[in-house]
Amino acid sequence: MTRAAENRKPEGSPEDGAIPAKQPARQPTQEKHPVEEGKVFLVDKPVGWTSFNVVSRVRNWAHRLAGRKVKTGHAGTLDPLASGLLIVCTGAFTKKIEAYQSQEKEYTGTFTLGARTKSHDLESEVEAGGPFAHLSPEHIEAAARHFTGPLMQIPPQFSAIKVQGKRAYQLARADKEIELQAKPVEIKTFEITRCELPEVDFRIVCSKGTYIRSIARDFGEHLGCGAYLSALRRTRIGDFRVAEARSVDDFLNPPHRFSGLPAHRNSTGIRPKEAGTSPGNPSPQENA
Repeated sequence: MTRAAENRKPEGSPEDGAIPAKQPARQPTQEKHPVEEGKVFLVDKPVGWTSFNVVSRVRNWAHRLAGRKVKTGHAGTLDPLASGLLIVCTGAFTKKIEAYQSQEKEYTGTFTLGARTKSHDLESEVEAGGPFAHLSPEHIEAAARHFTGPLMQIPPQFSAIKVQGKRAYQLARADKEIELQAKPVEIKTFEITRCELPEVDFRIVCSKGTYIRSIARDFGEHLGCGAYLSALRRTRIGDFRVAEARSVDDFLNPPHRFSGLPAHRNSTGIRPKEAGTSPGNPSPQENA
């Protein structure tokens, strides 16, 4: 070996007296919080709240739990004047929203006969309809049977359906005439639970995409007196029931109360076994 080769320093070696540069410390991987991994909560939406209001409440609560933003969404809008079951998904489970949306829904509520509104509910001014005093309980039951089964339904003009790039309700509020196409839906159950005219209480089980406001409109026109939806509550989505749901106020609780808010963890509508009650493994409870 030549003298030059002996004196050659190994490649990358520090000069005499130089302090070797420290390699940057490897940052530990931050574990995901359970709400980021995916949770599905059942929430009982109150009247006056939008579905977006509920999602915002759950999102802010999940943010406090995880210490960072958590993706959050719901599986099926409820109108502001309706109450009842709203499925809210967080984290990775937002990818399963469509599976929840496709399940059948159950509603209870009230039609008011002898009057109409442009929105088919109490969002718009009530206008006079036709006479209804001659209608018997048999007439009401026959009308319910008429609308049971597969049918083509025209959505309300006050709806979120897009027409020429705009929401239908935006055009309707501007008094613009729009024509919406009928869509196939199925009314699996249409039960009359109370008949004290002008009010008719009902229980309806229906497919995805069914507008109960449209049923109110069509029900009233079939009877010749008009009708609008004066109360609505969603009681079930698939196998998930509003009796299992939590109040929106539960999502104001401090993060350590997470164990008190169980969540369902599948997208099939089959209720899971209860898990533990530690913050990392909450007991089940759950839609969007």
